[in-house]
Amino acid sequence: MAGAIASRMSFSSLKRKQPKTFTVRVVTMDAEMEFSCEVKWKGKDLFDLVCRTLGLRETWFFGLQYTIKDTVAWLKMDKKVLDHDVPTEEPVTFHFLAKFYPENAEEELVQEITQHLFFLQVKKQILDEKIYCPPEASVLLASYAVQAKLILHMNGLELNIPIFMQYGDYDPNVHKRGFLAQEELLPKRVINLYQMTPEMWEERITAWYAEHRGRARDEAEIEYLKIAQDLEMYGVNYFAIKNKKGTELLLGVDALGLHIYDPDNRLTPKISFPWNEIRNISYSDKEFTIKPLDKKIDVFKFNSSKLRVNKLILQLCIGNHDLFMRRRKADSLEVQQMKAQAREEKARKQMERQRLAREKQMREEAERTRDELERRLMQLKEEATMANEALMRSEETADLLAEKAQITEEEAKLLAQKAAEAEQEMQRIKATAIRTEEEKRLMEQKVLEAEMLALKMAEESERRAKEADQLKQDLQEARESERRAKQKLLEITSKSSYTQSVNSSTTALPADLPSFNLISESLSFDFKDTDMKRLSMEIEKEKVEYMEKSKHLQEQLNELKTEIEALKLKERETVLDILHNENTSRGNSKHNTIKKLTLQSTQSRVAFFEEL
Repeated sequence: MAGAIASRMSFSSLKRKQPKTFTVRVVTMDAEMEFSCEVKWKGKDLFDLVCRTLGLRETWFFGLQYTIKDTVAWLKMDKKVLDHDVPTEEPVTFHFLAKFYPENAEEELVQEITQHLFFLQVKKQILDEKIYCPPEASVLLASYAVQAKLILHMNGLELNIPIFMQYGDYDPNVHKRGFLAQEELLPKRVINLYQMTPEMWEERITAWYAEHRGRARDEAEIEYLKIAQDLEMYGVNYFAIKNKKGTELLLGVDALGLHIYDPDNRLTPKISFPWNEIRNISYSDKEFTIKPLDKKIDVFKFNSSKLRVNKLILQLCIGNHDLFMRRRKADSLEVQQMKAQAREEKARKQMERQRLAREKQMREEAERTRDELERRLMQLKEEATMANEALMRSEETADLLAEKAQITEEEAKLLAQKAAEAEQEMQRIKATAIRTEEEKRLMEQKVLEAEMLALKMAEESERRAKEADQLKQDLQEARESERRAKQKLLEITSKSSYTQSVNSSTTALPADLPSFNLISESLSFDFKDTDMKRLSMEIEKEKVEYMEKSKHLQEQLNELKTEIEALKLKERETVLDILHNENTSRGNSKHNTIKKLTLQSTQSRVAFFEEL
């Protein structure tokens, strides 16, 4: 009896010592979180906690994923967390990922957080080559990824708190050559397929990146998803199966239905069954049974490799079928409210961006005006300096000319005096009596020489007089030039003082503009009917612009493909590259291929599957 009591007491104390909580680590595409969970919690309790933490309301796309013996599994909402085949070591790790994909990302993904998580997941799948993406589309997607990229910076304070900043719009003064050197933007398969340097890839990515000017991060991400959703492998979960004949095939499960592939071709399905043609899905052990909507058509079956895989296939089929039917019904009240809020938020952000764009434009115009005035002021200062120098040169020239004129005038006077003396000497010689012929001849010769000398003196005197007159005229012109230079300097000085006053008022202009700080008054909007009508017109205009951009985009993709084709290394092409090129040459795409396959009757498709 005492032993039994002691045994019960020991069991009770052991039970009390058992922990009532356990630690869970949840890994999202860009963060890790840890939660303390109660032992009794079900999958839904943990999932709801994660969604609340992320601020996510579009929960139906997501799930908590874990791995069992190299097989992917998803946490069940109605089953206790610890009752799953999860590792016993703490923290128990789950990955918060998109489990189901939308048919149209732009229409179905309402919240920015939903768009962001899908963007990150799809981008990783493309870079990891889980989704095949042709080279030219890879470059375009990379340009949108750059536009949406958040860069981790440290704020430089003592706390050294990390903050995120966007690359933002392309700016050649900021985004210098090599700014994408550390970024992983293209699948390795694409890089290895061409004889192109990283600089050549960066140049082509940057060319498209520059065209995305003005797009916010959420807009760039949704554009990325709009292109990615048209890729053949987007949103498809592949499973190895066998039909009744034992033929090895691939089953693809996605938002549109079930698709059967050849194991060597994951791009083009051989058979497709849309969700609206399927009535019932079930499995027994490894055998999976599909019942078509038309009861007259026989069921078709296939086998998978593991029972656990069948469970996963069934989960994905049920979830995708539910969403497929849900899309074709009117939105629930919750979704309508979310979409209305999203529209208002989008309109508010659009107005805010327009306001910021106007402020930026005004600031840029003010800065341009200020720079122009500063340039003009510098030009006037240079002109004033040149005028001062010209004035100084004019004054120096005038002084030199005046001095030279004085010297020339004195020389002219001296020559005139000498000419007069020569004339007197000539008269004296003529008056002198010469007694002998020899003396007469000598005298005549002297007279002739004296006359010649007098003539030369007269000519030199006349030339010097003319030179003196010319110097006087030059002096007068120099003084006139000096007067004009002083007048111009006075005008420039008056203009300079006016420009400085205008410049000081213009420089202060940006400080008077509305601040970039978001205040409550600037964030409150009254959406009137006129606002909504204007918004509707803008949306219609955007649709037209989108069609034009799509055409332009396709032309650019073709141009890039042609441009880099010469650099392709044919021997490095993968099977998927070859298959994609064949599809492109035939004009086949993801959607028209499925459309062609579903034109056949369900019965003929079932029969074809059985005969593969």
